[in-house]
Amino acid sequence: MIGNDAIWASLPVPAFRIDAGDRIVDANPAGEGFLNASLKSVAGAPVWDMIAIDAPIEAAFARARADGTPLFVNDIDVGTGSRAPLQCALQIAPLQGRKGEMIMLVSPRELAGQAMQGHSVRSAAQSAIGMAGMLAHEIKNPLAGIIGAAQLLGMNLGPQDIELTDLIVAESRRIVKLLEQVEQFGNLSPPDFRPVNIHDVLDRARRSALLGFGAHVGIAEDYDPSLPLAWGDPDQLLQVLLNLLRNAAEAAAPAGGNIRLRTYFEHGFRLRRSDVSGQSLPLQIEVTDDGPGLPDSIRDEIFDPFVSGRENGTGLGLALVSKIVSDHGGWISVTSAPGRTTFRLSLPRVPRGDERKETE
Repeated sequence: MIGNDAIWASLPVPAFRIDAGDRIVDANPAGEGFLNASLKSVAGAPVWDMIAIDAPIEAAFARARADGTPLFVNDIDVGTGSRAPLQCALQIAPLQGRKGEMIMLVSPRELAGQAMQGHSVRSAAQSAIGMAGMLAHEIKNPLAGIIGAAQLLGMNLGPQDIELTDLIVAESRRIVKLLEQVEQFGNLSPPDFRPVNIHDVLDRARRSALLGFGAHVGIAEDYDPSLPLAWGDPDQLLQVLLNLLRNAAEAAAPAGGNIRLRTYFEHGFRLRRSDVSGQSLPLQIEVTDDGPGLPDSIRDEIFDPFVSGRENGTGLGLALVSKIVSDHGGWISVTSAPGRTTFRLSLPRVPRGDERKETE
């Protein structure tokens, strides 16, 4: 049987064991190579001094430790004192049997000497979206004709043949819906920034969900009434929350599932390297469901285009969410375990001088 030490040493990505005080306890050979330093020289060093992450990861890391749940973060810049930042995915999980200790895996998207490989994968997805957006209008026109022709044929057919025309209509409409989502993804305009009462947006999203796709679940509210106004586009933020609620409703149990909406203010939550002091993102929104959790196969790619855990899913909903949040200068992360999946949004508050403006 292969021992744990052999497995640890054989991991192909940088891996770090971190103690309850956020100090490095161990690093595998790939981790030593990533830091360009030996384990002896980094053991006991604060992990956030050795690994610079372009995201407000510390608070989410602490919550994952406290809750005993894994944390997955995609497409963030990770650098070290001797290495320029690389775009990476992080996978973080509690170490079983060792209270407070965590394992962190760093999966670079672009490795030295292979920089174009990760870039080509992402570019391929972006090119596919762009191409589909350009062709969507041309494709939708003949599809409309096909739908109309199938409906006319169905008026003069018997029950058995009508099933075939109904299938043509249903599948054609499904393709039209997909093309409309691709168009929406590619044609999203920049945010129209203004002061936004995030609780008003949450209330609109909640009411819409309960009247439609979320009628079978319970949606609980846990709001901070003193939360200041956010700085963003209310319509685009509504789109984000509706997408997250839809995903949560589909993940929740078919009958009796529950979703929890939570807001709170976290002072000092900053996105690094946005400016000299860091972009402040104090407004926190969480959407939590009690479903089975994200599939292991897609956890580290959940915000990528065309990645979906549902049959017949387009894989564009969370990609659109990620794009809108990024356009707002915000940050999104997910923690997932069976029975509890939480998507967390971190948004900026209204800049000074704009507090007096009224939100729509």
